[in-house]
Amino acid sequence: MTLRQLVLATIILATAANPSLAAPPQSPSDDGTKTALVEIAGNATLDSSAFQYLTELSDDIGPRLTGSPADRKSADWGLAKMRAVGLQNVRLEKYTMWKGWTRGAAQAEMLAPLHRPLEVAAMGWTGVTSGVVESDLAPANVFDLDTAIKNARLYRGKIIFLWMQGRPKATIGVIFAQIGEFLNATHDAGALAVIGGDYGFKPEGFHLAHTGILGFAKDFAISYGALTREDQGQIERYLLAGKTVRIRLNIQNQFTNGSVESANVVGEIPGREHPEEIVVVGGHLDSWDLGEGTTDNGTGVAATLAAAEAIVKSGARPRRTIRFVLFTGEEQGLLGSMAYVKQHAAEMKNHLAAVILDFGQGPVKEFQLGGRNDLVESFEPFADSLENIREIKVSDKVELETDTAPFILAGLPGINLDQDSPDYKYTHHTAADALEAVKPDVLAQNSCVMALASFWLADRPARFAVPWPAEKTASMLRETGNYDKLVGFGLWTFGDLGQSPSSQ
Repeated sequence: MTLRQLVLATIILATAANPSLAAPPQSPSDDGTKTALVEIAGNATLDSSAFQYLTELSDDIGPRLTGSPADRKSADWGLAKMRAVGLQNVRLEKYTMWKGWTRGAAQAEMLAPLHRPLEVAAMGWTGVTSGVVESDLAPANVFDLDTAIKNARLYRGKIIFLWMQGRPKATIGVIFAQIGEFLNATHDAGALAVIGGDYGFKPEGFHLAHTGILGFAKDFAISYGALTREDQGQIERYLLAGKTVRIRLNIQNQFTNGSVESANVVGEIPGREHPEEIVVVGGHLDSWDLGEGTTDNGTGVAATLAAAEAIVKSGARPRRTIRFVLFTGEEQGLLGSMAYVKQHAAEMKNHLAAVILDFGQGPVKEFQLGGRNDLVESFEPFADSLENIREIKVSDKVELETDTAPFILAGLPGINLDQDSPDYKYTHHTAADALEAVKPDVLAQNSCVMALASFWLADRPARFAVPWPAEKTASMLRETGNYDKLVGFGLWTFGDLGQSPSSQ
């Protein structure tokens, strides 16, 4: 065989193995999807129900803690909306979470060096104080939890103040895992409670306590009271000045006696040619319970429903199935999306992508393809076609702190619709997470972008993606610096896969 014949044979074999190499990336104008996309865009912008859906979810249902009665009420609401929109195969896909939790009363006051009340809110899935407790604060440095854990016995009979001092001695992923270890160790040593800002960091906003969970799918017997930025700052100044800070605290929450049930809400637009091939589109229905759950993630839910409605109204049928999913349990450790991937394990090979919106109230600014650098070039012509809506970049960034993560771990492009949401740091997990934070026109635009992206992915002539094998996914996650984070979250399932030869 001549060199020329060898080159030609190599190109033919490569093309057969990867059809995307057969032709350069195509825009909607070239691949035949533009006519339908124009019709969908008109419905999504001129006749959007997105803000109405968000208003109902925020004001009529309100906060939706996973496993709570409001969680079940919101699932019923989601079912009704999907049916009214005209989706098919509408259903609940149930799963069980390890334990439910209800927020109770929380009061705190500083007794010395100044006597005044403190604003405090319990972190999720943390325990109770033994009635009213009182002690001088014992500081623990979140940047050096190894030392704090080794000296856990010193916190016996103390209220612990978690803060950050100096430089971190570990990555954020490792620190996240160590916080749980620290809470268990100090509880076992007889500590009374823990208080502090946002995971020991100063929280954002004015007079806003930020709640959240302190481990993926984990609960803690010790109580943890989150403080506002102002209270955290004053306590820090006192301690740095060598003053004794005495606190009185009462936190009363309640766990269920056992596991509780939740469910993802699912509806579909079946594909006309390849109904077995699936594009997942969604956001998470659950929220924290200090506000209305509007920006986290009512906006994602409303955008998902409005995107589905725009496509159905257009009358266009995609080649492949678009499956709209309202996940629950995201805030407790991506429980709903993890359950989805597990329940649909047999058909994950037929999934093309997951498109998720979960970063607040701002406009979409970037399509992040979850480590799939092989897909960026194919996606860019579609993003360029949206320039009359807004400029949206394309990257292969990996986002693991929302429902994209389980799909990325399964080797798929978990496409995060990253948003320009500078105020999200205030509404995120706080009492400010309310309808007033959202602009209807921005929400309608986001639902339009979601509708167009999901339809284009499902309708383009060539299949957009197939799942990567575990070895390749593991390598990508290590190379992008996500190994420690996934270990900290308890989500690393690849063992030694993906290690470079030099590290083995």
